[in-house]
Amino acid sequence: MTSGGLTTKTLWRARWQRWPRWVARATTMWAVLYTGFGLTCTLSGTSLLHHGGEAAAPALGWAIVALGALAASVSGAVVRYGLRPVLRLLLWVVCGLAGVTAFSLLMDVITLMVGQGVDSGAAAANKALAATGAILLAATARSDRLPVGTAVRAPAAAPRFVQRAAWAGTLAFVPYAGMKLVWAFGGTFAGVTGEEMLATSERNGASGMFLTLESWGLDPTALLALLGVFLLWGLARPWGQVFPRWTLFLRGRRVPRWLPLAPALLGAATLAPYGAVGIGYLTLATTGVVTMRRGDFHSTQDALLVAWIGITAFAVYGTALAVAARSYWLRTRPARRETTDTV
Repeated sequence: MTSGGLTTKTLWRARWQRWPRWVARATTMWAVLYTGFGLTCTLSGTSLLHHGGEAAAPALGWAIVALGALAASVSGAVVRYGLRPVLRLLLWVVCGLAGVTAFSLLMDVITLMVGQGVDSGAAAANKALAATGAILLAATARSDRLPVGTAVRAPAAAPRFVQRAAWAGTLAFVPYAGMKLVWAFGGTFAGVTGEEMLATSERNGASGMFLTLESWGLDPTALLALLGVFLLWGLARPWGQVFPRWTLFLRGRRVPRWLPLAPALLGAATLAPYGAVGIGYLTLATTGVVTMRRGDFHSTQDALLVAWIGITAFAVYGTALAVAARSYWLRTRPARRETTDTV
């Protein structure tokens, strides 16, 4: 029984260690699919790029087609010739372009989670496909870096610097969550009452569940911020590497690395640049260089106050998430075995 179990485990481990052989093929399949998706949308006049709720010219979809074709060419060359240095460089270039294309995917996810519709289903699908491709391209670029003989590292806490970054990311959400909770409980902040904010959410197409939670004093975006803080500390503390006791059959087992890293990398890649660009824009608006629309608020100053609270939270949290994700990645990497096990 034990021997059979060990044999099965060894077989699965051997198959997994051969994943660099198939990851390039999977990337090529994705690239062909992505090219076909972009070509279909472009020829049908469907815009794949949106900015600020406005659709870009459908002709810009040819850039998506070119990106998919380039990815297919590079990954196909890796399948045929192996991972040459120039191909690795091209993979990282295409990976970066795919990551830029997937920008604001997290915002679409949050919008859907709170019951509101995205600006465009095709644009959201484009971002999701681009994010998938960025992961596959990065995996292909690093597919020859895996050690053959590996051992699992013991769970460990992040360095002090990373934990300080986690505290900064946590505290950055305190003003944001406080502002949201004031509105959720019917109070007034930045000249807007809770009733006005609820009416605005309803006018913008919020779902019944969103409005119900708001009426109970539970702001959904504040709850999402709480989940974000939970993810941040899971990346920084040892308990984020092992399933807890209440997970029944999974308790005590190691958490797959991709499970926390996938949302962490998506969040960091979206929120950090979004916050950085937002802070730059708000600085210009505060100093009077540009004019900011007041939107649903009674004055530009009120809109600026709310925007500063939200954008600062996103910028600090996104940066902390990037720092914690990098630390988690390094601390959970398989370590080389010093001795070879014999069965």
